[in-house]
Amino acid sequence: MIPITKVNDDVFSEKMMGDGFAVIPADNKVYSPVSGTVSTVFPTGHAIGITTDKGLEVLVHMGLDTVELNGEPFVGKVKQGQKIDKGDLLSFMDIDSVKDSGRDSVIVIVYTNMDVTREVPEISDQSTTHGDEVGEIHYN
Repeated sequence: MIPITKVNDDVFSEKMMGDGFAVIPADNKVYSPVSGTVSTVFPTGHAIGITTDKGLEVLVHMGLDTVELNGEPFVGKVKQGQKIDKGDLLSFMDIDSVKDSGRDSVIVIVYTNMDVTREVPEISDQSTTHGDEVGEIHYN
C-alpha cells in the first residue's frame, strides 16, 4: 500500500476526487475494501463504485489511464445494485496486460464524498495482504 499522494496521476495524488490510498497489486484479483452496495460498474470495467451503509462513496480505480484499454484487461465479478462485503472479489485485472500497454497497474481507492467523514486513516508505505485491516473511517 502507498499513500494516495504517491500515485503517479495528479487527479488522484492531489486528491481532486477525494482522499484515499493505493495498492500495488501482487496478483490479478481485486477485492472490495468496504461492505456496501455496488453503485457503479464502469462500462470499460476499469472502475467500480461502492456506497457503504453509512453513505460513504468509494471508488476502486484499477490502473492509470486504463479506460483507454476498452475493458480488455478486466473481468468484472459484481453488478450494479449488488450487496457486497469487505473482502469480496470485485474483478480480475490482467496486470501483465496493463503493464504491457505501458500503463501503471496501481489500484486507487478514493473516498469521493469526504463530507460524510470526520477522519480517514493515514496510510503509509506498507505491505498488506487480502483481508488485512488498514484503518477505520470515522463518520460525522
